[in-house]
Amino acid sequence: MIDTRQNPRTFHVKSFGCQMNVYDGERMAELLAGQGLSEVGADTADLVVLNTCHIREKAAEKVYSDIGRLAKREDAEGNRIARPMIAVAGCVAQAEGGEIPRRAPQVDIVVGPQAYHRLPAMVADAAAGKRALDTDMPAASKFGALPDRARRRSPGAFLTVQEGCDKFCTYCVVPYTRGAEISRPWSAIVDEARALVDGGAREITLLGQNVNAWEGEDEKGQRQGLDGLIRALDRIEGLARIRYTTSHPNDMREGLIRAHAEVEKLMPFLHLPVQSGSDRILKAMNRSHDAASYRAVIARVRAARPDIALSGDFIVGFPGETDAEFEETLALVSEARYAQAYSFKYSPRAGTPAATMADQIAPAVMDERLQRLQAAINADQHAFNQATVGRHTSVLLERKGKLPGQLIGKSPWLQSVHVVDPTAAIGDLVEVEIARAGPNSLSAVLFGRQAA
Repeated sequence: MIDTRQNPRTFHVKSFGCQMNVYDGERMAELLAGQGLSEVGADTADLVVLNTCHIREKAAEKVYSDIGRLAKREDAEGNRIARPMIAVAGCVAQAEGGEIPRRAPQVDIVVGPQAYHRLPAMVADAAAGKRALDTDMPAASKFGALPDRARRRSPGAFLTVQEGCDKFCTYCVVPYTRGAEISRPWSAIVDEARALVDGGAREITLLGQNVNAWEGEDEKGQRQGLDGLIRALDRIEGLARIRYTTSHPNDMREGLIRAHAEVEKLMPFLHLPVQSGSDRILKAMNRSHDAASYRAVIARVRAARPDIALSGDFIVGFPGETDAEFEETLALVSEARYAQAYSFKYSPRAGTPAATMADQIAPAVMDERLQRLQAAINADQHAFNQATVGRHTSVLLERKGKLPGQLIGKSPWLQSVHVVDPTAAIGDLVEVEIARAGPNSLSAVLFGRQAA
């Protein structure tokens, strides 16, 4: 077997978890491509980067499982082939650090989410037989060392504008793996957005652990919040849509709410995690908002943009959560009428305060609560989708569907929409009428055409 680790010519980046990891994975791919490496599948790549997420329980175990499979890689006939150079990046790399190569000696590179701009140099070190590890959080931003954006394969693009978190929710590892809140400079964001549009992007989603906490000085030296940044991007010719995620209720300021009413390119969708409907549980989570203030934010947003699609996050079974407190969460869900939402069972993360709290909830209780919560969320999502039937709207076509001539895109409310039109192309922004609605997607026809 030829060992290509001494001179890797191909690579594959596998990203797990949130949109910020997707963005980081794209930037790592651009870095490696800039060094002359070609992107291929994981089964043949000389270098495989596992870009990891550490939010959920057993995330690290899944990484070690992937490492094991890569170390025993086989070809289509079942013959063993040389293992690739293996890099573990992202939040598991930051959290586990030097424990990763001690536990899995096959790993050549460990790089945290604030140091991946050094990946080419670390690949060179690993090729020379040195194990490369960098989980520093340097004061200098990594973004200045990243290459220009590559041409888009998709009409949608992610753009990280803010990283880190100062909120220190008691269940969350993000402050420890991504560091303190930091906002990228105005000019860097605007320049990258223009480059994305020049490269084919028609929709940009602004990313941050607390994206609506972004702030900076514009080109005139005036202090701006996220709403000011959105208004600047609104002026970029060729950009059709703007989104942002993930937001914190305490940072949902009036200017940003007004932007939803005043900026046509800002899509009517808001992901605003609440986590629980119980004030006592929210306080135990260190969420810094209560159920009433969250409801007030929703009311202000809906007053500004009545057709807004609301999304949220929920954790069930947080330590000490009673049946009555869970019912408060169900009541909030019923009132909020989410277009979609994400819900999870609480899972302890090492090093977080909640992991050592008393009254950990039994798994069977969490399972039952999660099923009830998801049933309520799914019913509201289906109702929201049904309410769009007959509506005329625009769809940004993103990828091919399974049927001949079928394309799949996104509505302004982030719903998946199937359209059959042999004359349309990926990247087109088409006007449609919603014809049918299912629990998870919609079917539409172009104006003047009948549903099949």
